[in-house]
Amino acid sequence: MKLPIDLKAVIEAATDIESARNTPVSVSVLIDDSAPGDVAAHVRSAFVGAGAHARVTVGYFAGPAFSPYEGDDMAVIVAGFSEEVGRRAAEIRAAGVPVMVVTSMPRLVADMAVAYGNPIPEGDLVAPEGVEGCEADGDATCESGDVAGVNAQSPEILDAPIPIDAAAAAALDRRMGEWVVAACREKRLALALSFPFVRRPLSLEAVSATSLQNAGIGLVLFIPGADMPLMTLNQAKMLLQIAAAYGEPMSVARVKELAAIVGGAFACRSVARQVAGAVPAIGWAVKAGVGYAGTKAMGLAAVEYFERGGNIAGLAGVVSTATAKATQIAGDVAATPAGARVLSTVKAAVRQGAASVLKKTE
Repeated sequence: MKLPIDLKAVIEAATDIESARNTPVSVSVLIDDSAPGDVAAHVRSAFVGAGAHARVTVGYFAGPAFSPYEGDDMAVIVAGFSEEVGRRAAEIRAAGVPVMVVTSMPRLVADMAVAYGNPIPEGDLVAPEGVEGCEADGDATCESGDVAGVNAQSPEILDAPIPIDAAAAAALDRRMGEWVVAACREKRLALALSFPFVRRPLSLEAVSATSLQNAGIGLVLFIPGADMPLMTLNQAKMLLQIAAAYGEPMSVARVKELAAIVGGAFACRSVARQVAGAVPAIGWAVKAGVGYAGTKAMGLAAVEYFERGGNIAGLAGVVSTATAKATQIAGDVAATPAGARVLSTVKAAVRQGAASVLKKTE
């Protein structure tokens, strides 16, 4: 059976991804001397000892005069009680360098920056979650008014530094990684290769974006069989990005392995097509459900596999099992009236954005 995948397009995508491996990155870390020691130590450890293509400069407020290196891709300020935090962050932003302000006292740091005339943009203030209700798995969002993952309605917690225990450290890594992915889009893969805390957030974003694209393809493409090559190519590119983020080399042999893994899910999608054909009135719902659930299951399985130290050689079984299970569930749910109603709520919106969705698959 000929697999529905454009191998040339996959190899071209892999070539683009592989170039990130040799892309230099530059980061300046500026530490407020009054910052809590645990958060300062955690940030230092996250950036020091980076890859061969990373340049990391560490400075202190009390040290020699600091000015952002003109070639910096990003900067980090570890904030404490100093009134200078907002001003220094503003100077770095004015130099055209995105700056992340990391703190375990988010409300205090934000209020002080405002009081001294240099407010810090909310998205640049990064802190670990300190209260229940703000999940650390990337799927939940905090309540309105939260500051970078911390509930701003809990003053008794935010007035004092959040202790950087194991859970807070993991949450802080996730928040820092999410900031890098959002603020440094052009070099985010190169940064992930240099700084491990960026890898999971980058991979999860790829999973989310690709799942939504494939759901859109299932909704807007009605030419029989036309959706399969596009969905499959999207999935292959997703796995390439995840594998690359975790340091897997993108040789032609590896790319072919990934293409075979993605192609192996074709049988599952073929079953979904048969179900869609048998129930034509909701065929779009079946394809959209399978496109979303199958892609997300494939991506999340790959992320967890690489998080545990796996490599491409053992990826096929993990991905195939997850995809097959999710595809079957999605097909069953979408083929019910309730499932069709759920998917219909997004049908109009996806159709309106069809041109954008399809363009991203080119």
